[in-house]
Amino acid sequence: MFTSSQRTRLDASNLPSFASEAMDRIDAPSVRPRWALLLLPVGIFWLFWWGLGRDPSVLPSVLIGHAVPTFTLPPVQGRPLGLSSTDLKGEVSLVNVFASWCVACRQEHPVFMGLRQINTVPIHGINYKDRPQDAEKWLNTMGDPYTRTGADLDGRVSIDWGVYRFRRHS
Repeated sequence: MFTSSQRTRLDASNLPSFASEAMDRIDAPSVRPRWALLLLPVGIFWLFWWGLGRDPSVLPSVLIGHAVPTFTLPPVQGRPLGLSSTDLKGEVSLVNVFASWCVACRQEHPVFMGLRQINTVPIHGINYKDRPQDAEKWLNTMGDPYTRTGADLDGRVSIDWGVYRFRRHS
């Protein structure tokens, strides 16, 4: 057992050479932590630089290269047909997620009305977290471009489709 005054430094001269070399390696300052400290700011700088070159408004789609999520939605109030994943099998179609309180939905709605007149592909709608009477009023007032319109009252199907958020009317 060593006393506290003897613990300060062992004398390596009485030890075999392999033990002496091992003690020298233990006492030598490590080079690795210094490199890590130098690489850390470089890595952080690179991440910021890389992030500045990306468009923050672009979100990757969760559906590219994947099958349509399995779902069944009841029709929006006042509409005869709901929407399910089986309705989309075997046809090219456009599916739009919308809400009566959504700013962007109000702005893009005339585009869907125009596409409906051209009638190149069926347009289906998923109504996201709307009160039934508000969704019905929206479609009656703004026009209904959709062949089928499902009511996604809790928003789960829309999340499966990759909907992240909506901007509300101000």
